[in-house]
Amino acid sequence: MNTANTTFVIIASILVLFMTPGLAFFYGGLVSKRNVVNTMLSVFFIIGIAILLWISVGYELSFNGDIHGFIGTVHHFFLANLNLKQLTATGIPRGLYLFFQMMFAIITPALFVGAIVGRIRFKFLFWFIVLWSFAIYYPMVHMVWSPHGLLANLGIIDFAGGTVVHITAGITAFVLSAFLGHRFNYGQTTKHYNLPWVLLGTSILWVGWYGFNAGSALAINNIAIQAALTSTVAAATSMVAWLFLDTHFVGKPTLVGVCTGTLCGLVGITPAAGYVTIGGAFWIGLLATAASYSFITYLKPRIGVDDALDAFGCHGVSGIMGSIATGLFATKTVNSKIPENGLFYGGGFKLFGVQLLGTLLTILFVAVMCVLVISLLRLVIKMRVDETEERVGLDQGEHGETVDYTVKINNDFVNYEDEFKGQMANFHHKPNHH
Repeated sequence: MNTANTTFVIIASILVLFMTPGLAFFYGGLVSKRNVVNTMLSVFFIIGIAILLWISVGYELSFNGDIHGFIGTVHHFFLANLNLKQLTATGIPRGLYLFFQMMFAIITPALFVGAIVGRIRFKFLFWFIVLWSFAIYYPMVHMVWSPHGLLANLGIIDFAGGTVVHITAGITAFVLSAFLGHRFNYGQTTKHYNLPWVLLGTSILWVGWYGFNAGSALAINNIAIQAALTSTVAAATSMVAWLFLDTHFVGKPTLVGVCTGTLCGLVGITPAAGYVTIGGAFWIGLLATAASYSFITYLKPRIGVDDALDAFGCHGVSGIMGSIATGLFATKTVNSKIPENGLFYGGGFKLFGVQLLGTLLTILFVAVMCVLVISLLRLVIKMRVDETEERVGLDQGEHGETVDYTVKINNDFVNYEDEFKGQMANFHHKPNHH
């Protein structure tokens, strides 16, 4: 066992896990006051369900065996008799690689929750995530990250999850939003519950992203350092780019805009983090924000799909841009393991063409499977809450909880008014000055 690499990947795994509660704060701060509990719970509960699915069959379906390059096979249910001590190429035990990948299986479905807040039944979401994991996530992991996978054999490269995580979550968000239809107050400006939470969530996500991107090197080496640097540069570039766009088009810089821009940069660099130069990271950050800002501002209103918190606009669009841009900026000078140089580094159109094809196949696969899963599940479970519950808010309707337990008018003050007069007098009367 390589102790340094093992320590590094344990820390990276914990950082990726921390991203999910960070995402809960990010989304919870963005929604209206009546849907905060529902939104945060819808993100947070995925940690439990995704872990149980992953250890029961998810890891096996993703990485063990192979059926036509599409999905793996289950030989070790609940990891029974699986040799977790077996060392991988970077000297970390298989059990740790399984643990690291488990964290990706948690955060990916959590990302699309942002599209559907305020109108989806919790029971439907629960079972959708179970079926989605089997029908979409595990096959995507196998196709891209298993050596036997269809897309891997096609030559697609995805350092930390541009296709597997962000495009998959983004397309799912878009399809779910289309099926659900508009919120009843669609088009009206919704007051965000808590902007400091949005900043807190963004900060946790950014810190966690080092586990996500640098950790995907699976070793303490130059690739990990490069991934950390490129992630930082892309995030900073996107943040500043969004700031300028907001200032120019809206007239004022906004905190929500800066946080959204930061995430777009992190999403965009994810597939390319260990393959590109610092200059490449700058351009990917710029392209990610340009694409996402254009979509959210101009295309989304025309399409009319109500993606409440822009899960597709941020993760889907920036993920697509990042995956394609990997074919432009990847270079063997950064990572000698890549099959070809990108278009801008003398590699011709080959890698760019493969990235383009792989991205399109990912979009197509996820969209078709989502439509099938939603259509079948809707036959059994009602998808959307009724209008009354939507107006009251899902915090009360689905969970019987409220985000603020503020002091309400106490009946004792009314019923026993005289007894409180002595204590309360100074609140109502100015003191007499003699």
